[in-house]
Amino acid sequence: MGKVTGFLEIDRSDRKYAPASDRIRDYREFMLPLSEEATRDQAARCMNCGIPYCHNGCPVNNQIPDWNDLVYRGDWLEASRNLHSTNNFPEFTGRVCPAPCEASCTLNLQDTPVTIKTIECAIVDRAWREGWIQPEPPSRKTGKRVAVVGSGPAGLACAQQLARVGHEVHLYEKNAKPGGLLRYGIPDFKLEKGQIDRRVAQMKAEGVVFHCGVTVGRDVSATALVDEYDAVALAGGAEAPRDLPIPGRDLAGVHFAMDFLPQQNRRVSGEPIGTNEPILASGKTVIVIGGGDTGSDCIGTSIRQGALKVIQLEILPMPPKAENKLMTWPNWPLKLRTSSSHEEGAERDFAVMTKALRGENGVVTALDCARVDDKLQPIAGSEFTLEADLVLLAMGFVSPTREGLLEELGVALDPRGNVAADVRRYAASRPKVFACGDMRRGQSLVVWAIREGRQCAAAIDEALTGATVLPR
Repeated sequence: MGKVTGFLEIDRSDRKYAPASDRIRDYREFMLPLSEEATRDQAARCMNCGIPYCHNGCPVNNQIPDWNDLVYRGDWLEASRNLHSTNNFPEFTGRVCPAPCEASCTLNLQDTPVTIKTIECAIVDRAWREGWIQPEPPSRKTGKRVAVVGSGPAGLACAQQLARVGHEVHLYEKNAKPGGLLRYGIPDFKLEKGQIDRRVAQMKAEGVVFHCGVTVGRDVSATALVDEYDAVALAGGAEAPRDLPIPGRDLAGVHFAMDFLPQQNRRVSGEPIGTNEPILASGKTVIVIGGGDTGSDCIGTSIRQGALKVIQLEILPMPPKAENKLMTWPNWPLKLRTSSSHEEGAERDFAVMTKALRGENGVVTALDCARVDDKLQPIAGSEFTLEADLVLLAMGFVSPTREGLLEELGVALDPRGNVAADVRRYAASRPKVFACGDMRRGQSLVVWAIREGRQCAAAIDEALTGATVLPR
């Protein structure tokens, strides 16, 4: 715990954003960190609540009270060691995780949870500045070779853990650079890509071999990979987007979010955007269909590109502005959440169904919409039309893509189309093949991907050597 009476004496104070008028001019991160003194004060608010529900709220089971206490006492080095014992990449989660740990905090009963995410980010950022984060190569080699397919957070975590216990790890990534959706899905204003690059450098020094620009199942045979390696970990994510099968879907100007966002990330990093047509919001009225984080990222990117107007549509009703604590705590509550991108000028509308897309000369110009009832059925007489020059579909992902890798391997899938594997052995139906992250559990959070990658690495290590020292 922190200070015994800290939560009584110190008010919650969190990081602030740079003003919207300033931050929308570029793609740099805009979160303003707390001072060291303010961070220690916030850590002091962590109280001896008997049962630390934050442990349950955190998918990687961070020892939150422990490193809060260490920060409060000024032992930042030990706080970094503790934090990294459960989380390979706290600089990622400290920036893009929605912080279910804070929802579980006992102080959240009064809407004043400990600023866990901010403290986590402060610890790891200081550790990088001080040079405390160094490669951790193994002291011995096992002679076993493992291929990891996909370099998102699950694949990175899995590969790093396996390399640190002495396995020869080869990580295959279809894109030009590692990171998966960390690099190509999350905008730079939420996560600058230098954060990924220095972790990749650390992993290379630990022995991980990266094969970028290689699509397994097309450029390299998936079956050959299974034959060549002692184990293969599938960590390719859930990339099949949920579509909107309505009239006008084939009009130009209607795109999936994951066709739009990666292009801008590549522009920022100086990569070619590929052979696809450029998708730009400049001077356009943009409609974002889908109310989640991906939709929010589309809003922030569109505004930075110079959109005239951005409207986000959600088919579900507007959530309550505050949850009933006695009914929901310590679980993740359903409530209205306003992101930094929403604050930059977007309009939001709830309980709206898009019934058709209309266009002229093959290009989208409008959406035909209707209000829906609590059963998500259109309400008669509630129809209306919205003008649109660009429509972005951000309705989530349904499963991994099956073409190529999964079809060739022929692994069993669960009813939702994900690779079937349990959370103890992470083993797929085919011998030597394992699965983790979104490819196994479906679309989820970065922090869940890191947890699954770590646990999958422990399962693979145990399968290869008969025992493991890797934590689960």
